[in-house]
Amino acid sequence: MPQLDSYSKTIEVLNKYDFHFKKKYGQNFLIDSDILRDIVEGAEVTEYDTVIEIGPGVGSLTQYLAEAAGRVICIELDDRLVPILHDTLSEYDNVTIINDDVLDVDFEKLFKDENITGPVKFVANLPYYITTPIILGILQRDIDFDSITVMVQREVAERMQAKPGTSEYGALTLAVQFYTDPEILFTVKPESFVPRPKVESAVITLHRKELTEEQKQIQGPLFRTIRAAFNQRRKTLVNAIYNAGISDMSKKEMEDAMWNSCITTTWRAEVLTLDDYIKLTKVLKVK
Repeated sequence: MPQLDSYSKTIEVLNKYDFHFKKKYGQNFLIDSDILRDIVEGAEVTEYDTVIEIGPGVGSLTQYLAEAAGRVICIELDDRLVPILHDTLSEYDNVTIINDDVLDVDFEKLFKDENITGPVKFVANLPYYITTPIILGILQRDIDFDSITVMVQREVAERMQAKPGTSEYGALTLAVQFYTDPEILFTVKPESFVPRPKVESAVITLHRKELTEEQKQIQGPLFRTIRAAFNQRRKTLVNAIYNAGISDMSKKEMEDAMWNSCITTTWRAEVLTLDDYIKLTKVLKVK
């Protein structure tokens, strides 16, 4: 049964190994058994799943995952935590610990080396400072997975699920919603962690979509269009995209193409839906 589900038990393990938090890693360990259980349930982990956990820390969530999943593969950057994980996870024979930066992991090789053939689910309590690079790194690589369930800063979760025309809506929103269907499961107070973060957190699940061949072909130009629009989000669409130099069209040709496609040239980045951006990318022949 899981043992690391309280403040006292977590502190006991940290003291045993004389572990001190390093700010550069953005470490906040979960100490709330109800939240740990809710994450596993929210991720819908089953005995048939392989779970890839990013940043397991001392293994608090890992223990709950190991109880529910067929296999758990932990990817931990901080090598000081590796001996702790070998200790706290010693009774679980379905857990593999990898000391590496998740941004450097070759998942195709990992899946082959570990003989992973069944459903894969990413689950993590992510460091807030590197949330976006990790999520986009998974989404924009050709990784075969079912879902991503992660603890993130609440504002970031709201950005992923945002609607057009809102202040939260942006390039991250569109990337997440191109590849997945996001669903915020619940929020988490700072007192559920040690040390306590200064912000409220949320657990969000990203359910992976199956992309069409057309979507796979357009994704590169599409995200160049989105980045151009949001990099100069106070400018009108036509000016932002023309200034980015991602199309061979003249500004007048862009304006005509947009009007002919019922896209108003004076709109700004946050107004367009994902389908609008796909249409815009096509009509402007973005490279």
